[in-house]
Amino acid sequence: MTKILAVSDQVVERIYTLAVDGHFREVDLILGCGDLPYTYLEYLLSILNVPLYYVPGNHDPVYDPHLPLSCAEGGSNLDLKTASAEGILLAGLGGSIRYRPDGANQYTQRQAFVRAYALLVRLLGSQVRYGRKLDLLITHSPPFEIHDDYTQAHQGLKALNFLIRVARPRYHIHGHTHFYRNNLEHSVTQVGQTTVMNIFPYKVIEIDKGEE
Repeated sequence: MTKILAVSDQVVERIYTLAVDGHFREVDLILGCGDLPYTYLEYLLSILNVPLYYVPGNHDPVYDPHLPLSCAEGGSNLDLKTASAEGILLAGLGGSIRYRPDGANQYTQRQAFVRAYALLVRLLGSQVRYGRKLDLLITHSPPFEIHDDYTQAHQGLKALNFLIRVARPRYHIHGHTHFYRNNLEHSVTQVGQTTVMNIFPYKVIEIDKGEE
């Protein structure tokens, strides 16, 4: 089993204490679903000392590896990339639906499909190498009409429905929409063989390692 600490959208002050007290000592990976200060991700990385993979959200700066404030040092920005970690095949797609003309990491539905196709090309390489495309898809946005909202800013991306259907990941984790106590029971949805999870503000997940 691989144990994952997934975080998104909101800094949870209690996590600082939990991390120092060893509450997450058995965690194998940290996954960030966007809209978090990179200093927060860097803190978790420094305390837990395990690999960190993340995607940017619509409130994050445009990624530039040469600018220290636009990335989490020591972590891997997984936007439009794939990776293998702890026996899990990962892929990421950052950003959200475009709701402001000048918004960073925001895309129209059409633009999101172009990005999804680019990621799918990389997933075909995983299929050749590992015999499967993907175990866990990390995004900031939810899929269209799954954990999304009626507001323009929180409408899901249809390209993610496409990726779920074609790549068939075992898990899809995302942020962006804030699920509080009154709707927490709806934060996990099964779509075919894919378990879609809203991570806000954090979840500890245990999943079986894929077959190599």
